[in-house]
This record gives sequence, C-alpha cells and structure tokens, in this order.
Amino acid sequence: MMRMPPSSHDDAAAMTATNGFASALTTAPPTPVDTPHAAAAARADSSDPSAVMETYARFPLTLVRGKGVWVWDSDGRRHLDCVAGIAVCTLGHSDPVLRRSLCHQLGQLQHVSNLYRIPEQEALARAITSRSCADRVFFCNSGAEANEAAIKLARKHGHRVRGIERPLILTAQASFHGRTLAAVTATGQPKYHEGFEPMVEGFRYFPYNDLAAFEALLAECEAEGPRVAAVLVEPLQGEGGVNPGDRAFFQRVRQLCDERSILLILDEVQVGVGRSGRWWGYEQLGIEPDAFTLAKGLGGGIPIGALAVKATADQLRPGEHASTFGGNPFACRAGLTVIQEIERRDLLAHVNAMAALLQELLGGLVQRHPQLLEGSRGWGLLQGLVLREGGPSAPEVVKAALAEKLLLVPAGARVVRFVPPLVIKPRQLRKAVKRLERALERLA
Repeated sequence: MMRMPPSSHDDAAAMTATNGFASALTTAPPTPVDTPHAAAAARADSSDPSAVMETYARFPLTLVRGKGVWVWDSDGRRHLDCVAGIAVCTLGHSDPVLRRSLCHQLGQLQHVSNLYRIPEQEALARAITSRSCADRVFFCNSGAEANEAAIKLARKHGHRVRGIERPLILTAQASFHGRTLAAVTATGQPKYHEGFEPMVEGFRYFPYNDLAAFEALLAECEAEGPRVAAVLVEPLQGEGGVNPGDRAFFQRVRQLCDERSILLILDEVQVGVGRSGRWWGYEQLGIEPDAFTLAKGLGGGIPIGALAVKATADQLRPGEHASTFGGNPFACRAGLTVIQEIERRDLLAHVNAMAALLQELLGGLVQRHPQLLEGSRGWGLLQGLVLREGGPSAPEVVKAALAEKLLLVPAGARVVRFVPPLVIKPRQLRKAVKRLERALERLA
C-alpha cells in the first residue's frame, strides 16, 4: 500500500492553491467557476434556461455533496444512492483514501501525454494484467472509447489474421456498447440508431444467450469463406435489462471462436472491477476472452477506460490508435487506488455477501407484491428488479423511489437496477428496499 501525506496537509495545500487562484482573479468579475455550491445549485434550480445541451431527461434533483452511500441535494435532503453514478463510484462518495491519494498525485503530475512513459500507467496496467487473463492494456477515457479501440482491434485482426477485406463483428440484440458512432452501431437496440443513420457498416446481431441463433448467424456470415473478425458481447447485459450470460452459451461461443480464429471480446464496462463479486464478469462464465473492455468502476468516479488484451490478440502498433488523455497519471492513480482498496478491504467477499442479502430482500419484495413484480436477477451488486407487464414502468418506479429519497436507475422499460457503491452495508441495503417498497405502494 502506498504511503500518503495526512489529509490535513492535503486540505491545507488545496486551500492554498484555491486561494492563490482566486486572488489572481480579483480584478475580473466573478465567474460561475468561483461560485460556492449553494449558489450554483440555486441557479441550477432557478427558472433561468440552462446552458447545458438537453441530451438528458434529468430528474428534478441537484446533488451537491456525498459521503459513502449517501448524497445530499441542494435543499439539504439526504438520499440513499443505489446508482453510484451508474456503477461508477466503486468506493462510494468522497472516500478518504481515494481523496488523499488523488490530492497527493496532484502534487506531483496530473498529465504529461503518452509521448512519454508514465509510471502510474505502467503500474495500473500491471495491476490489471496480474489479476486477469490479459497481457497488455491500452488506456482511454470511457467505456465507449474502450469499445471503439476494441472495434479497431477486431478489424485489424480480421484483415491481418483472417484475411478478410470487409470484416464483420457480431454483437447481441439488447446490448449496449456506448454512444460514439461505431459503439452505438455495435449496440443491438434500434432505438439508439434512430436519427443517426447511416450506421457504421460491418455489424450483425444475434439474440443474447441464444446458441442456435448464434450458430445460424455465424454459418450464414461464413458460408462463402471467412467474414467474421470478432464477437463483441457483454458477460451480463446491464442497460439491456440486467440479463446474466449463460455459461453454456458463452463456452460454446468460445469454442467456435477458437476453431475459426475469431476474437472473442467481452464488454466488461459495467460488470468489471469487482461488481459481479469476481474481478471480471468472464470469471462467472468459466471462459477467458481474447480481449475485454473496462471503464466505469475502474476509476471510482475519475474518467478512465481500458482495453485489455492477450498477447496473441495484440494487433495495434504505434500510430494506429491513441488517446491524448488516456492513462494519464491522475486517472491511473485513481484506478490503482480502487484496485488496492478492493483488496485491502476484501470487497469481493463483501460484494458476494451483500448480493446474497439483496437477492433475499428483493425476493421478499416480489412475494409481497406479486401484482407488480415478476422477479429479480443479476450478479453481485448489479441486480435488476423485473416489473410485470401492465404495471408501472421502470422510470415510474424510479421516480417514486426518488420521492422516498432513494436513487435507482432503470435498465429498459421493465427493470429497475440496483448498482450501489461496493462498500454498501447490510443496514443500508435493508433501508433501500424498505424505501423502494414504500415507492411501490405509492404506485399500487
């Protein structure tokens, strides 16, 4: 475990830097950057039109601070956070170890670019490869970017290894791989394609966990020779409804990919870094991918993405892919701290214990409200509560839960998703399910 300066020193240094910056602006009018949280929140809640593009249908809530699994809004109300920034805040909000670690890093280097070797990047790459089947890692800034890198890797493999002129990538229906143009094309949900046509060529889709359909699609694509460069699939579909992968399906896909020298690439953006109760979702399926993508929980709230590959799949060479910000010292220090804290606090065992409790609590909820609820499913602390057709939708349940000061997130129209910080405690899970039950009673 790395040694860090005491938090009082960090806080004092941060305050000194802030005061110095503020004094340099004394001759200029104040800007929104200098405004305290309360004033900024008041502006956000006012009738003034926002300068932020309306790409989100936001809930009427302004969050201003957090601690652990709790967040406070601009009116001082405390909410139990079972969203964690959508599976991002692995260690919760304002974790003291992560805070000290990042303050210390800011006193050294935050960014230098990939023109040079970066010790924190080398250390994080080694931390990932030593805990996985991967041999090398490319760093970027988000899950979508990681999947873009994976798509380029797949096409390079198709050209170089399989001799394919126009390679195909097979992905699953109801999947989600990101919002960039290639990643959203890989996403097997037409609603995300609408308005952005033409989509990127070279993708075909199969029903998730449907082995017969997958084999038929593969045979069709390769009827006249090699066409498929890779299969890109989530071990557990998160946005698509919290659908866990079927072991038999994934093991057969792995076998078929091996037989044809097709890359099997797993999108671990949501389920990786301990959320499933194992380091990686593929461990739940009894297979090893040729490559896998990471983001969300890796940085504990600091943006970072990664493509991890086996040496046999490492096809990208200097100049073929890059990222200005990817793998900078600050983001990599966050990733290193998250991994170290998962091990120091034995959070994998904790996640499994909390998963068993949450499944038990949700099961009781289903029994008490069979007219509204169908069941629950998931791995670890990525659990979905399945709503019955004809009843309230997932967004309606999430909105009702918000009135009970509980933050949840939909996973499609009929599934409510629990993705709390991995540090959540039993009493907090019980409190969350009680608040959800009150929300359901509002809607019954």
